[in-house]
Amino acid sequence: MRIINRPIIGLAASAALSACVPGPAREPALPTAPEVSPPVSPSYLGLEAVMGRDARALERAFGTPELDIHEGTARKLQFSSDVCILDAYLYPRGGRGDPVVTHVDARRPDGTDFDRASCVSALGKAR
Repeated sequence: MRIINRPIIGLAASAALSACVPGPAREPALPTAPEVSPPVSPSYLGLEAVMGRDARALERAFGTPELDIHEGTARKLQFSSDVCILDAYLYPRGGRGDPVVTHVDARRPDGTDFDRASCVSALGKAR
């Protein structure tokens, strides 16, 4: 004759039934916002000799500019060599004070694009 231990059967039945009962309600996962990178500013690597500099600093580095154009508070200086032409655009910070370089463009003498940092380097060596 077999003896069945009733408390064990009760525990087993209770465990089986508890698996069917939903647990405490969980809050639905909120979608995460996609990571947004900050705006990328133009690369000024290799342009440290010109960016943020005033006209006097550029003239010390590259000599007398080929062009010196003033328009209001803005100024454009152009330096050239056999290798490239560099246009430096100077604007006063916050609209006041001496204009400083905020942008540069570079091209070959034939007008095709040229790397700006390479042109700065070439102009410095040509001096």
